[in-house]
Amino acid sequence: MNTSNAVRGNNSSARRSFNGGGSRSESSSSRGPRTASAGGASSAPRTNYASRGSFSGARSSGSSFGGGSRGGFSGGSRGGFSGGGRPKGRSFKGDNIDTSRFINRATAVEEVAHVAKHTFADFNVHPALQANLDAKGFVQPSPIQDQAIPVALEGRDVIGIANTGTGKTVAFLIPIINKLVSDRNQNVMILTPTRELAQQIETEFRALTANMKLWSVCVVGGLPIMRQIRSLEMGVHAVIGTPGRVKDLIARGKINMPKYNTIVLDEADRMLDMGFIDDMKMILGGMPKERQTLFFSATFSPDIKALCSQFLTDPVTVAIKTRDTAANVDQDVIRVGHVSEKIEKLHELLNKEEFKKVLIFRETKHHTDELAKELRGRGFAVSALHGDMRSRERSRAVESLTKGQIQVVVATDVAARGIDIPDITHVINYDTPSTYDTYVHRIGRTGRGDKKGVALTFVR
Repeated sequence: MNTSNAVRGNNSSARRSFNGGGSRSESSSSRGPRTASAGGASSAPRTNYASRGSFSGARSSGSSFGGGSRGGFSGGSRGGFSGGGRPKGRSFKGDNIDTSRFINRATAVEEVAHVAKHTFADFNVHPALQANLDAKGFVQPSPIQDQAIPVALEGRDVIGIANTGTGKTVAFLIPIINKLVSDRNQNVMILTPTRELAQQIETEFRALTANMKLWSVCVVGGLPIMRQIRSLEMGVHAVIGTPGRVKDLIARGKINMPKYNTIVLDEADRMLDMGFIDDMKMILGGMPKERQTLFFSATFSPDIKALCSQFLTDPVTVAIKTRDTAANVDQDVIRVGHVSEKIEKLHELLNKEEFKKVLIFRETKHHTDELAKELRGRGFAVSALHGDMRSRERSRAVESLTKGQIQVVVATDVAARGIDIPDITHVINYDTPSTYDTYVHRIGRTGRGDKKGVALTFVR
């Protein structure tokens, strides 16, 4: 469906609201190599927002779903979040962020292109894994893959720091799959902050282990635990899940951590933000001292450094990140004098041809539903996305935006991490993010890889 034709025009009869439609597996969402579509941000014409009067005229010259009641986004006590993804006790503008940090022109060609030292064929992995890499068309690794994979293949502990959308998942999957296929007595644990990220990682794991008879299970809240227990009882090589559900299964005696000699913590700083620190320490503390530990994240806080010093042994740090936000995301602000102006300016923006796939962030679940309902009433094809929705509903919202069946997803920060939707043209911060780190992860949903993107933030 061509969204640009189906949803443009004020109150056009061609628009339709999104009320579901189409079934989707609860246990996976697509991931893998992406190709630019005609509707991608890279082909969208640039708009001079300042000339329209809605935006700041001056630009700065300087300048990723927890699961269930234990996963942190359902209002429970374990995750440390209430009301749709905001830490308890933190105001919407807890960091008093300088709005100039939301303004930055994209610089697609300023940075020197990375010259890879390796190809995927140089990594000398198991032939079955190499065959799957070849089948997926993997030839030239990204910078984080180029530098982290050889070290991890040696069995070393790794701290990998790179901007979102740079290929961290493949950077840790290749070494651990190579270990599993070479020694089937190995067991791997992968922890993520959100259920959708866990599902995406499992999808990629299954693609890379095709015909290897390596089994995995995704253990997250919000999905039937008995089905996950049955998979564990049948025997798996890799457990991919959120800390709360993993801890539950350990308590039930279904996961025996001394058997796991490799662990990956993906988006570890986000797990800390969500209140998983004690769960993470418990899970790591139950593993053998002789193990391989891989930490991957876009940001690296002092708390994460302290955790690494406690649980990693002589780690190699691979830091690819050179700036907080991607160079190819054009960032600007929308200045409004009164809150009532916001919806009208948003309506005006969404009517523009270049706003093809839009992710809008709000701070609370209630406000997310409220804005989605308002936009739907105005004729836009839109879905909400937050932690109180069923896993199937959230997967459907992601899939519908991915396929261009809807134009807009309105989400809480549940979507700031772990969501890989190709060709998001615009991220709009309808509510100012509570911290700058949150801002970084929100706008990381666009401009992924070598694509262009636009991030807009409403300010008063």
